[in-house]
Amino acid sequence: MSSHKSKKRKPNNEPDRDGKTFVDTSKPSALFVPKTGRSYTLSVALPGSIIANAITPEQKTALAGQIARACAVFCVDEVVVFNDGQAPTRPPEQDGYTAFADPNYFLFHVLSYLETPPNLRRALFPMHPDLKLAGALPSLDMPHHLRSDEWCPYREAVAVRQATDDQGTPGTLLDCGISSNRVFVPVLLEDRTRTTVRMPEQSSKPGNTKGSLACEAVSPDTPREEAGYYWGYSVRQASSLGAVLTEAPFDGGYDISIGTSERGRPAQSVLVPGGEGYIAPTWNHLLVVFGGVAGLEAAFSADADLQRAGVLEVKELFDTWINLVPTQGSRTIRTEEAVWIGLTTLGPALEARSRAD
Repeated sequence: MSSHKSKKRKPNNEPDRDGKTFVDTSKPSALFVPKTGRSYTLSVALPGSIIANAITPEQKTALAGQIARACAVFCVDEVVVFNDGQAPTRPPEQDGYTAFADPNYFLFHVLSYLETPPNLRRALFPMHPDLKLAGALPSLDMPHHLRSDEWCPYREAVAVRQATDDQGTPGTLLDCGISSNRVFVPVLLEDRTRTTVRMPEQSSKPGNTKGSLACEAVSPDTPREEAGYYWGYSVRQASSLGAVLTEAPFDGGYDISIGTSERGRPAQSVLVPGGEGYIAPTWNHLLVVFGGVAGLEAAFSADADLQRAGVLEVKELFDTWINLVPTQGSRTIRTEEAVWIGLTTLGPALEARSRAD
């Protein structure tokens, strides 16, 4: 029989009899704590055709979940799902399921659902076959996915109904996931509208607005720009590779665009000051574009607008054209793998930009 004696777990990092501090590993420790506001953004673009390459509904949903997890882990601010012309689309199936009929929309749909705080999903996403298996995916657990008892200066909320406050000011009552209270904003919103709100000071007591907390409706970018919170990613669809760049939601578009291909220069070159393609930490909006099974070359060939514009090679679209794994042992790098590899490789460039703020 073993002579080992189990020690009773001590909560709250209390020191044991040997004077050593016990660390409770049953709870996550990597909590996101912002340091300062962040003006820059990171965007990722990839084709929805990768969903068509998966066989079963379970595999298609799991693939979308892998992309969402990578974007959450690396604090991606925008995901662009573009049509690379490699997966023909048709009307949805009889029950509305789109994974086989329109993989671009399916990926857009699932990514949008996973980014939404769990307490808002029922109000914002009607039951749909696309989302039937999404509940089994690993949680993204992003900073705006707050529990009911957690405090944050900002919250995501959904409009419940229009109302007036104690002074007769018209506005809207919203559900932001706080079990004891709803919040009130002096803005008229349609029911089921998702809104970012700035919460009152933590010491404020409810009841000043007919039992609700008086809050301020703000831009979804405010938590990032003012306080530095990673506040999830937005998702947009692009009809082609060229539309990824021309329909950028930022004034002036993307400062730096990076295309990925096995025919590009080694990715490490963009991290070396003075080297070819070096990414100086002065950009405001960085875009990284990943290809599908046939690569970005196929997406370029399928884009009639780019052909008419006289673009000769796909690499001409980007500021930098890189190979993420120059010494790859497998014949192919899957897109979901490329996203993880690419964002890991570019980590030093992102850190350098963070320090430059």
